[in-house]
Amino acid sequence: MRRSHIVRTALATGAALLCLFMGLVAGVAVVPAGHAEDDLPVTYNFLVSAVAAGAQVDADPPGGNDWDCRPTARHPRPVVLVHGTAGNKNTNWQTYAPLLHNNGYCVFALTYGVAPGTPLPANQLGGMTRMQDSARQLKRFVARVLRATGARKVDLLGHSQGTLMPEYWVKFLGGAPYVKRYVSLAPVWHGTDLANPAPLLAKAFGVPEDQIPVCQACGQFAATSRFMARLRKGGLAVGDIEYTNIMTKYDELVLPYTSGRERGMRNVVVQDHCGTDFSEHFEIAADPVAAQIVLNTLDPAHKKPVPCMVVLPWVGPVG
Repeated sequence: MRRSHIVRTALATGAALLCLFMGLVAGVAVVPAGHAEDDLPVTYNFLVSAVAAGAQVDADPPGGNDWDCRPTARHPRPVVLVHGTAGNKNTNWQTYAPLLHNNGYCVFALTYGVAPGTPLPANQLGGMTRMQDSARQLKRFVARVLRATGARKVDLLGHSQGTLMPEYWVKFLGGAPYVKRYVSLAPVWHGTDLANPAPLLAKAFGVPEDQIPVCQACGQFAATSRFMARLRKGGLAVGDIEYTNIMTKYDELVLPYTSGRERGMRNVVVQDHCGTDFSEHFEIAADPVAAQIVLNTLDPAHKKPVPCMVVLPWVGPVG
C-alpha cells in the first residue's frame, strides 16, 4: 500500500473519530433542496442507515420495488440497484432508493448471492455466492422489472461487488441489449491488492477458492483470480452501454482506488469535485457529492451543480 494512501486514510479516519458525534447529528437525515412535501427523506449517513435497515428482515428500501411504477417520458428507464458484498437491497440503498424515487425514477433493488438454506440472520447478507450465479439472479430480476414496467432497457447503479458482478450478466449472459447506463460506485474493474483471505480459507475448508462456504465471491476479487481474468479478456466495455465509474481516493477496500478506472468508460473521482469529501468505500454509497454526480449521469439533459461540503467516512456530511 502506498504511503500517501495510508496518510490520507489515516487523516480521514482521524477526522471521523474526532467528529463522530457531530456527523451523526448533522448527517443522519437530509432531504434534497426543493423537495416536495410527499418526498421521502434521504439519509446521507451510511453507518446509521445501514445498521437501522439491517434490523428489517427482507425489507425493500424506501421508494424502491414499487411494481406498479411506470417510467415517464423524462425517465423512461427503471434504475436497478445492485448492492455490494454482505449488503442487501435495503441496507445498501437508504440514500439512492428514496433519492431516485424523489426525482421521478422507477427504482428496483434485489438481494442476490445468498446460498439456499442460509438461516437468519446470515440470509440477510448478500453477495456471498459465486458472482456467476449472482449474475443469473440479476438476469431474472431485470427481466421481471422490464415485464412489470414495460420498459425496453434499464440503467444499472452498483456499489462495490455490484459494480463488477453485473458485467458477467452483460458480457456472458445476454444482458448488454437491456442496459443503457451502467454507473458504478467504488468500482473494482482491475481487482484489489487488499490482502486476499481466499487461499487461507480454501485450505482451511479443503475446497477450491471459488467454493469457500463463507464467501465464494471474496476470492474472485483478487486481481489474479480466474474470474477476473475471464471477465477482463477482450475488454470490459460492451456494446453501446454508457459506463461511468465514480471513485474515492480514500477507498480502503479497493486498492489502489484507481482499480476502478477503465478505458472506454467515463472515470470520475469524487475529490476532483470536492476536496473536503473524505467518503471511503462504504460512505460513497450515501455521499451527497457522488449522489449529484449520479443524478447528472442518469439525466445529463438536466444537470445540476455538484455540491461540496465536509463529508466524513461512514457518517456523512457535517454542518
